[in-house]
Amino acid sequence: MPPLSSCHAVLSTQLADAMMFPISQFKERDLKEILTLKEVFQIASNDHDAAINRYSRLSKKRENDKVKYEVTEDVYTSRKKQHQTMMHYFCALNTLQYKKKIALLEPLLGYMQAQISFFKMGSENLTGQLEEFLANIGTSVQNVRREMDGDVETMQQTIEDLEVASDPLYVPDPDPTTFPVNRNLTRKAGYLNARNKTGLVSSTWDRQFYFTQGGNLMSQARGDVAGGLAMDIDNCSVMAVDCEDRRYCFQITSFDGKKSSILQAESKKDHEEWICTINNISKQIYLSENPEETAARVNQSALEAVTPSPSFQQRHESLRPAGQSRPPTARTSSSGSLGSESTNLASLSLDSLVAPDTPIQFDIISPVCEDQPGLAKAFGQGGRRTNPFGESGGGTQSGTEDSILHQLFIVRFLGSMEVKADDHPDVVYETMRQILAARAIHNIFRMTESHLLVTCDCLKLIDPQTQVTRLTFPLPCVVLYATHQENKRLFGFVLRTSGGRSESSLSSVCYIFESNNEGEKICDSVGLAKQIALHAELDRRASEKQKEIERVKEKQQKELSKQKQIEKDLEEQSRLIAASNRPNQAGSEGQLVLSSSQSEESDLGEEGKKRESEA
Repeated sequence: MPPLSSCHAVLSTQLADAMMFPISQFKERDLKEILTLKEVFQIASNDHDAAINRYSRLSKKRENDKVKYEVTEDVYTSRKKQHQTMMHYFCALNTLQYKKKIALLEPLLGYMQAQISFFKMGSENLTGQLEEFLANIGTSVQNVRREMDGDVETMQQTIEDLEVASDPLYVPDPDPTTFPVNRNLTRKAGYLNARNKTGLVSSTWDRQFYFTQGGNLMSQARGDVAGGLAMDIDNCSVMAVDCEDRRYCFQITSFDGKKSSILQAESKKDHEEWICTINNISKQIYLSENPEETAARVNQSALEAVTPSPSFQQRHESLRPAGQSRPPTARTSSSGSLGSESTNLASLSLDSLVAPDTPIQFDIISPVCEDQPGLAKAFGQGGRRTNPFGESGGGTQSGTEDSILHQLFIVRFLGSMEVKADDHPDVVYETMRQILAARAIHNIFRMTESHLLVTCDCLKLIDPQTQVTRLTFPLPCVVLYATHQENKRLFGFVLRTSGGRSESSLSSVCYIFESNNEGEKICDSVGLAKQIALHAELDRRASEKQKEIERVKEKQQKELSKQKQIEKDLEEQSRLIAASNRPNQAGSEGQLVLSSSQSEESDLGEEGKKRESEA
């Protein structure tokens, strides 16, 4: 028994030293360090969120350099502290990943060694293979420990390098020259402040994590396991807005206009990148095989579009099917010489479509306020509240309310500019190209949303909030309309008016709009309105001609009846004159006729009496 007790005492000592001690060390030292770093990281994250909220509430109208410097310094310090704490916390987590490989292996190895030594004391049947296996395991554990120490040193050096390289990233609004804006993104993620209305005039701002997933904008609050759908951004519209004296705000409106959301970015770089990313997703570029290359190609073509392209004619010829005839134009390209062969080609050049140095108007201004006072009456009075459904609220009715066609569309005004030709759809295509290119170059994302009312008399732009007519375009002045060849949401029309740059001649202005995927429908509606107006005009002229014919017939009938009355009166007068010339002859003839009739009656009376007596 005493040898057995000593063996058990040795076994318990070896188990306590080789198995229980490493487990307690791992629990008290490594796990406690992880929990401490987690608490420090949570505190640093909360301090960073508080600093970001103070920075977001900075006013852009009443800027205070001292307050702005303090808030910026606070964001810088909290962001740096959070980054450093995060890196140490992640380093500890990575170290724990390595330690978990040996945290249970070492106690198990100690347990096996204690059992082996326990059984060695009572058995001589064990071979050296098990000892060799255990030795190899011990060597592997030592190698893993040395590798872990080397990786820890490498991670510490990486953390130091990252701290040096990430110093400019701690500034909440970095310099755009140092960190340029990437306009070719089709995916983006980051924190944004979302505006939530809590009353009629009050609202709150919640900071959430937003990310794009295909054609959807997702949001995830802190503590949530997964993100949820915030908005469908396919065919949506995005623009920069001014909201509650906050900087870097933008608004996203769904394709049907029923849902909108106002978000705030942390910096100007994030603000522009979010707008460009959502705009690229709205165009469904993400569905292509290489979305970023497609977006880069689209943006590059937009950048090149602001300068006259020498291959404009060839691009339009390549877009047309073979054998299609093109209308000849009198004006040739300004870059060609008078005697060259290119002047004899019947082609549309850039100079013949758009007037050189033509300004682009990006916002809606009533023609009464422009340098076209002669169009005020033709365009109608701006500022009159219009019912787009043709119902009159009072006793008076306008001419458009009597129209048989009333179609309403939601449109956004992109721009307008004066053009030199109005007889070919290329005019609309070229105007679209220049306006979109100018918007991309000057970072103009704001678009005025209106309701376009199509009637048989005119086209009206109506304010969706107040129902006030912003602009009225007479339908006879709309001489050309077309949709974009690839993007069917874009459409435009050319308005021919009098008194443009030179008051003695006609001028043509091309207006470009974006719709909710209804460009072809709008053009079809305008064409139907012009056809109805044409038929109405033809019917009016036919009715006027018929009335004129009826008036002529009525006049001729009156003259004929008057002539017959005159002839009748003449006959009556001639009859009276003839009767007055033969009065005696007419009297004797009357007596003879009377005596003969009386004798006939007496004869008839006598014959009747004879018949009655015979009966």
